[in-house]
Amino acid sequence: MKTSIKQQQGLTLISILFILGLIAFFTLLTLKIVPIYMDHSKVVNALKAVKQSPDIETKSEHEVRDSLSKRFNINYVYDVTQDDIKVVKHGNYLKVTIEYETVQKIIGNLSVLAEFNDSFEVGQE
Repeated sequence: MKTSIKQQQGLTLISILFILGLIAFFTLLTLKIVPIYMDHSKVVNALKAVKQSPDIETKSEHEVRDSLSKRFNINYVYDVTQDDIKVVKHGNYLKVTIEYETVQKIIGNLSVLAEFNDSFEVGQE
């Protein structure tokens, strides 16, 4: 059986380089985005820990902010500032909201923006 060159199939060098480029781009994207969500899980865990602390309804706004700040320092969370934390307290009612965004540079002028909004409420108004 004779085989001609026209019947042969396979990837060319340009096709292989294109596929490798796509793989490299998505790997870079993954390496830049996954840490953002890992830090966000630390923020969520800090909020849960503060919510579950005993007598949280009786603590002042300053004590709640201080508790969150200490937890963020321990877990190396640098994306959340004190301006991103909102604490509303009325009697035994407490609402804590953390709203922040993170920008991560990918390549050149290409960046990824992630916005997060987490909160919890305890007590009754």
